[in-house]
Amino acid sequence: MSAVRAAAGGLGAAGFGWTLWHGLAEPATALAFGVLITVGELVRRETRGGREAAPLGAAGALAYALLGEVGGHSSGHGALQVVTVVGAAALAGAAPHVARGRNRVLDHLTRRVLTAGFAATCFQPLYNSGVLDAWTGRGPSYALLLLFLLGLTALCDAVLTAALARARTGWPYGPLLRDELRALLGIGSAICATGVVMALAAAVAGLWALPVFSVPLLLTQFAFRRYAAVKATYRQTIASLARATEIAGCTPGGHARRVASLSRAVGRELGLTEPGLTVLEYAALMHDIGRLSLVDPAPSGATESLPPEERRRIALLGGAVVRQTGVDPEVALIVERQADPYREQPLPARIVRTVNAYDDLAGGGGPAGPLAALERLRLATARDHEPGVVEALARVLARGGRPA
Repeated sequence: MSAVRAAAGGLGAAGFGWTLWHGLAEPATALAFGVLITVGELVRRETRGGREAAPLGAAGALAYALLGEVGGHSSGHGALQVVTVVGAAALAGAAPHVARGRNRVLDHLTRRVLTAGFAATCFQPLYNSGVLDAWTGRGPSYALLLLFLLGLTALCDAVLTAALARARTGWPYGPLLRDELRALLGIGSAICATGVVMALAAAVAGLWALPVFSVPLLLTQFAFRRYAAVKATYRQTIASLARATEIAGCTPGGHARRVASLSRAVGRELGLTEPGLTVLEYAALMHDIGRLSLVDPAPSGATESLPPEERRRIALLGGAVVRQTGVDPEVALIVERQADPYREQPLPARIVRTVNAYDDLAGGGGPAGPLAALERLRLATARDHEPGVVEALARVLARGGRPA
């Protein structure tokens, strides 16, 4: 990660030095795009999965990198000026986030500088030398080339983002990259399309095209925030429902929350992607909901001492309740499979089973300490717990219960 940041810093310094020496080409255009990128960075937000959402800033940076003409006149700026303007604007937009204590600002700036520099390096020399006109002219092939370059830039950004996250967190690289590539099909495609449209529209209509084509992305970002708020509310509703077992005295206080948090960490350790982690977390929150059918709470809040038939009945009742909540059917399946032999369970069910057993033994004042509980789980891997899950749990616990 240090090498990537050093590359971004070196590129930014080279761009600043080149621009300082040669002067700023077309200051009005640079200022307009700089303001657009700054506004986009100011309104960016971080999703629960850790991904930064700044569609307007990203689209503005890509549009400036692929800008050939403004109002029918050649723009005249080069790749190093693109790096300078994008880097300065992103830095200005990041200042409030730094003041609020956001801890991933440097990685975001690194990505913005390197991706803008990559796109500009691919486009500006070809355009300024006239090679691009000879290849494509100004027909549909020109727009297709811009889309291709933006798609290639988006792929590079996904690879870079996953690499930075891997270095920062220690999470497996493959699932991180899959999450980033999946995001390209959503907001990523809108960013690429808007970046192309901005660059093409500015060539004809001039700088007035920037505010016009910024509106759709601002509306998209507003809708994205509303969707994220709905998901957060939904999760809080599920967490509140899961607390019913604690209020009824069926489970110790905080049990569902601890199992959900630790299950998510173990799932991340084992390479689950973000959608899979969400399903796992919901199942872990609600895995005990079937205990409400018990006339008397299980001893110490644990069901391991109950007969297998009773554990199976509780699991099936829990799955039936979960299905009524309207969550992903896979969540109900994980809850229903808690009483099955672990070799017949899907991986998320094995994770919840092991983490639940660990918390029963060690969490909330359980009968065993953390080390003793982990040792008991290891001794039970022949029959009750997946060895790989137990070892992943041990690695997470060695880091203090965190996935990184």
